Amino acid sequence: MADHPTNESLTLDLSDIEWRVGQQVGGGQLWEPCNKTDIRRWVMALDYVNPLHWDQRFAQNTKFGDIIAPQSFAVALDYGHGNNQACVGRIDGQHMIFGGEEWWWYGTHVRPGDQLFQERIFTGYKVADTRFAGPTLFQRGDTIHRNQRGDLIARSTPTCIRYLAKEAEKRGMYQTTAGALKHWTNAELIEIEQVRRDWFLSNREGKSPHFEEVQVGDKLPRRVVGPHSIASFTTEYRAFIFNIWGSFYWKTVEGVKDCWVNQDMGWIEGFSFDEEGAMIDPRLRDGLYVGPSRGHIDDTKASEIGMHRAYGYGATMAAWNTDYLAFWAGHDGLVRHAKSEFRGPAFEGDVTYIEGEVIEKIEKSEWGVPLVRINVRMTNQDGKTIVTSVNEVELPY
Repeated sequence: MADHPTNESLTLDLSDIEWRVGQQVGGGQLWEPCNKTDIRRWVMALDYVNPLHWDQRFAQNTKFGDIIAPQSFAVALDYGHGNNQACVGRIDGQHMIFGGEEWWWYGTHVRPGDQLFQERIFTGYKVADTRFAGPTLFQRGDTIHRNQRGDLIARSTPTCIRYLAKEAEKRGMYQTTAGALKHWTNAELIEIEQVRRDWFLSNREGKSPHFEEVQVGDKLPRRVVGPHSIASFTTEYRAFIFNIWGSFYWKTVEGVKDCWVNQDMGWIEGFSFDEEGAMIDPRLRDGLYVGPSRGHIDDTKASEIGMHRAYGYGATMAAWNTDYLAFWAGHDGLVRHAKSEFRGPAFEGDVTYIEGEVIEKIEKSEWGVPLVRINVRMTNQDGKTIVTSVNEVELPY
């Protein structure tokens, strides 16, 4: 597909964006602490078959003494797939997708009965011309996640990509690059399942490799997720707790004028919520039926925003990366930092292969602990890269 020339007359109105830089942001806050069912629902949705997070009998015989949440779970305890701090300001006719995420973790695990609270700040933006949609806005924001005791759990910084939906629909980039919906043979599915099973048996007991024994060039076991389907996308969507009816309330920031709590970002027709109507009928803000998430499970709606067919969630891809690393690191390891860039979506019918390699050992890190740096790459069945990430993982010394 030929590149489209830049249309100089096509611009993004940033008048409601610029003045918000550096401002604290409001948003949704979950009502209740998390429980074991929330944690189990999350790992089920991510196909993260680590018994520490779902098997009561296994977990009670570990050093933790009970089920704990995976590190990736922090995003499930936030509102809006963790992107609220970056998606601020109105741009008429826009849509939004994830461009990447960066996370830092500070060593306190989330356990059943914990409740997370978020401090959100919109930190900046840039505009670039893209083949996908022409003028495209890249926005970033920081969220600080603390539990009910004030313990620092994590910090996250997503990159949200906002663009004019009709321009992306007109260009239709993914009509050619996404390929046809893959129909898997029984033999192929058996092979996929074998890769999946080999991975989750590779460290089911949670043993941690020691820093001294890990070498640059070591490969992590290969993981596969999928085939992705409407069923798997729906399961993922419902595992984000804020997507469950009545699970959160809107929270402002005291002293901040127009702190962007639940404003309409400028969605095209058919992609916005009815916040007032949802007070009576919660389906009117349920993204599986209305609203901006419809394109994830509806080919027609996906085409209207330039995505061609049903596709997965950016926050989920970042969570696959975290889980992949944490599983290898075991019960005595910790993912300290993960920076993921999303190169393309996980489309319906695709599978995602995840592979990692140790590229550096850092004996004296800024964290005060020995770390290994690991490159992770996610590809689909055709070898096309959809995610790249650079990560630092703490191991016992």
